[in-house]
Amino acid sequence: MELRNIQRVYLVGIGGIGMSGLARYFHHLGCIVCGYDKTVTDLTNDLHNEGIQICFEDNADCIPMSFHEPCDDTLIIYTPAIPKDSAVLNYFKNKGFELFKRSQVLGLISKSSYTIAVAGTHGKTTTSTMVAHLLKASGNDCSAFLGGISSNYQTNVLYGKNDVMVVEADEYDRSFLTLYPDVAIITSMDADHLDIYGDHAHLTESFKLFASQIKDGGTLVHKKGLPLDTGYTYSASDATADAHAANIRIEDGDFYFDFINADLTIADIRMGIAGTHNVENAVAAIEAVLSLKIPADAIKSALASFRGVKRRFEYIVKTPQHIYIDDYAHHPEELRACISSVKKLYPNKKLTTIFQPHLYTRTRDFADGFAEVLDMVDELIMLDIYPARELPIEGVTSDMLLNRMHLQNKRKLTKQEALDAVKSEQPELLLTVGAGDIDTLVHPLKDILQNG
Repeated sequence: MELRNIQRVYLVGIGGIGMSGLARYFHHLGCIVCGYDKTVTDLTNDLHNEGIQICFEDNADCIPMSFHEPCDDTLIIYTPAIPKDSAVLNYFKNKGFELFKRSQVLGLISKSSYTIAVAGTHGKTTTSTMVAHLLKASGNDCSAFLGGISSNYQTNVLYGKNDVMVVEADEYDRSFLTLYPDVAIITSMDADHLDIYGDHAHLTESFKLFASQIKDGGTLVHKKGLPLDTGYTYSASDATADAHAANIRIEDGDFYFDFINADLTIADIRMGIAGTHNVENAVAAIEAVLSLKIPADAIKSALASFRGVKRRFEYIVKTPQHIYIDDYAHHPEELRACISSVKKLYPNKKLTTIFQPHLYTRTRDFADGFAEVLDMVDELIMLDIYPARELPIEGVTSDMLLNRMHLQNKRKLTKQEALDAVKSEQPELLLTVGAGDIDTLVHPLKDILQNG
């Protein structure tokens, strides 16, 4: 596949965060870009407004005529999240088109670039966006494919004038094994996606294989404690790591820290976003960009101006009466990091949390972990499990999680009931967490808290 010859691109599952980034990239290059997705979202509306044609009906009749026959200048990209019985997907298969996974195309695009790839079961979206911002804001520049919408740039794909590329390396479906980076960051290797990997050992094996694909002379940066034998380690607290944070503190609602490695100390770095876990992400990002000779003062300035990623510890309302934070956390360790940071910032406020579990398999596999972490909040509203690509599993429900919890102040509600509860109770500190469609509550909740 010669990407420079491509003139037409069709994306099956165009509304996904990774797929939409590719859609924008090829549209930016001047290609005709179309796609299918099952659901209208803010992101698909944005793509439509940018001039990308999207069909929301799984029907081959919606596919434009220019995609009816295989051709060297036509590229068909699909996401593994699309059901195998999709009419649109099978149309292209039956017509003899060569179909490419999103990850394969990302591998082709980044092949000739100096690539910084960020992997991990959590932390990768914020860290990759942070790396991209450090490069952009310092004047070094880069292109980037991100797994979320950057709050600084209001997009998930960035275009640079050099050959440096930042990519989020997704472990789902072993997608990251299409990448051969110059610099790789691995933020975490906790058990996840066991529907794909079967067990934690196979997930760990895939991460080790990804680490082995770094180009000769390249650099591996990974969180200290991960079962990896090479590379530079980092930590938010462990001074035995090759790079670590020290003197972490909160002043006037902002996180500050010192970055320390064997060659350099950068004191009094102010974070533009909150959370101890984000201090750790920042240590990883700094260590990665130091290979590109970014000056210390540019690093400090960039981190102070970094506004994070949509749905990653995102402040929705911040008034004297109400604090409302929204986060994508959907794994017990992500929830632990998020809830701990909220409680550290607001130790004297009652924390009300609305949580939507994501996937039946993840809920089943980590039920005890979810119950333990959710017990950290003061009041919990649980929504039904968001199934995404899965069918129900007998006995795996939100009630199952609630029954494992010790917290007294907990209940299961529908989304509308949750809105009604917030309207009547007006919580002083509200957190919404989950990776499903809980984000559809964000605007209504914001309106309720701001307008009563």
